[in-house]
This record gives sequence, C-alpha cells and structure tokens, in this order.
Amino acid sequence: MSATIHEFSAERLGGGTQSLADYAGKVLLIVNTASNCGFTPQYAGLEALYERYRERGLVVLGFPCNQFGAQEPGDSGEIASFCEKNYGVSFPMFARIEVNGDHAHPLYQYLKKAAPGLLGSEGIKWNFTKFLVSRDGERIERYAPTTTPEELVKDIEGML
Repeated sequence: MSATIHEFSAERLGGGTQSLADYAGKVLLIVNTASNCGFTPQYAGLEALYERYRERGLVVLGFPCNQFGAQEPGDSGEIASFCEKNYGVSFPMFARIEVNGDHAHPLYQYLKKAAPGLLGSEGIKWNFTKFLVSRDGERIERYAPTTTPEELVKDIEGML
C-alpha cells in the first residue's frame, strides 16, 4: 500500500492528468458521484462546503462512477455540463472511473483499504460514498452515502 494518497493521479473530466501531490497540504473530500442518483442533490452541499472552506484548505474531488444502477451513463462532456448547469459545481471533477472490482481505480483501491466500511468491508456500497483525507494524506475517514455534506462540517473543521 502506498504511503499517502499524494502518490496517485487521475484523469480530469476536461482532459489531462492531475497528480494528487498537487493537493499536498490540503484537506481532501473525495466522493464518487453520479448524475441520476437519489443522492445527486448532494452536489449542492458539496459545492457549498467547497465554497465555504476552500480558502482554509479544503478541496472537494468528484469522481463520477457508473457502477451503481447505471446512474452515470454520460460521457465527460455530459457529466461536466450536468454538474455545472444543475449545481454550479466548481470543485475539481475527474473522468468517470470504477471504484469496485478488477478495474477499480488505484486511488479507490487505496482508499478502501485505508478506511474500510462497516464491519471492515472494503467495497463501495453506492454513489456518494465520501472519504475525508487529512492534510498529510495519511488520516482517512469514510462516510456512507446517506451522510450529507452538511454532517461533515465538524470533522472538516477538525482537520482544517
């Protein structure tokens, strides 16, 4: 297992590769997202957190995923348009990935091992599972899809 999350990179939604080392020293909220999910309105709360805390060092990172009920079928352009038009998303969004299975993105393989879910399970159960990562990239907390962005305020402030 890698030493920290900063050793990974991912393709941005608009193209190009982004190293997570670029976010060293920031608190990260990493979320697997979807445009057609019952939890999709959480985009608004995620954007509000980003706007409220980015000056203090929070960065929200969105990773679209189509593995749960085929709720993110669009291509990169459609996903970007949806997020901007419906929720004014300005936080970094990445190209669609897989979070479970043999083709799970290495970042998510790492996150699942670093912060297992209920009863030690590693699999991501649904869209909008959240991982809060400390500034040094070593402390990682995991939250269920039902945990709203607003419920994370205390923990975010604790890491800032």
